[in-house]
Amino acid sequence: MYKALLRPIFFAFDPEKIHYFTFDVIKVVSKIPGFPALFRSLYLVNDKRLEREVFGLKFKNPVGLAAGFDKNAVLYNELSNFGFGFIEIGTVTPQGQAGNPKKRLFRLKDDKGIINRMGFNNEGLQAAISQLKKNKGQLIIGGNIGKNTATKPEDYTKDYLECFNALHPYVDYFVLNVSCPNVGSHAKLNDKDYLEELIGAVQNANKTFENQKPIVLKIAPDLNNGQLDEIITLVKNTNLDGVIASNTSTDRRDLKASKEKLDTIGNGGLSGQPIKEKSTKVIKYLSEKSNKAFPIIGVGGIHSAEDALEKLNAGADLVQIYTGFIYEGPSLIKRINKAILEH
Repeated sequence: MYKALLRPIFFAFDPEKIHYFTFDVIKVVSKIPGFPALFRSLYLVNDKRLEREVFGLKFKNPVGLAAGFDKNAVLYNELSNFGFGFIEIGTVTPQGQAGNPKKRLFRLKDDKGIINRMGFNNEGLQAAISQLKKNKGQLIIGGNIGKNTATKPEDYTKDYLECFNALHPYVDYFVLNVSCPNVGSHAKLNDKDYLEELIGAVQNANKTFENQKPIVLKIAPDLNNGQLDEIITLVKNTNLDGVIASNTSTDRRDLKASKEKLDTIGNGGLSGQPIKEKSTKVIKYLSEKSNKAFPIIGVGGIHSAEDALEKLNAGADLVQIYTGFIYEGPSLIKRINKAILEH
């Protein structure tokens, strides 16, 4: 029903406007008695064999929603009815910010992709916390954290620590988002020495809590093997809990979209089918080269159950969807979980 009826209607409108409209619809419909149970009956696969223990956390199933969809943690309770095993909120920054100027979200329909340059638009830390206090405890919640665009390089770590300390009681694991191509002063966040400093500072903060939370790093799909070797060493040296592979890509090669269209769109991070193989290669390299030394959450171009199995077979312990959720609808989660059971 989604692809035949709803998607053509949604895709007739501006991507960002329809995103928030859909949020409102799901919110309203989920308040109607019987509808949450209906969604669960349609999409939820309850089977003990789907459970995964990763980072010391027990996931009901290995299919999650990637960060960027529910930035402000306003819909995670309702989205849990669609069968996700976990949902990652954010990216959250200390202060609310508008992000980059609109228009900043673009569909590449022929490629089954999306280009975005949102720029960490979110309502800020306190707004996210107020929403997370409404958590009904239905599934694991990840907190994806970043820095404010206006923050000076010498204060980047302060931003991450502010988010980490404040969100600590409300999320189950943390993601350090240092690989988004749509934020200013990006270079320092990819510097190996700075990453060691940042990870060390966050881990020291983690030790001040009685209940320590797993911390993972989200990396770009555009890294070469030498850079991936550095990531493996970084994870080993800092005792990071794992890696999310991968974020969006700046690569525009081999797209069906015309050069004119891409030039009109301009810069931004590419997600969806065009980065599927790239992200799978990163997962496979990290898994094999490290000898499965740390867990990997695989994300990037998952539009079918086969795509998800490909990521898991490459070495991912869990998978996340985002663009595939927009193009394929909520039945994708059920299809992936059923395929996992069959394999």
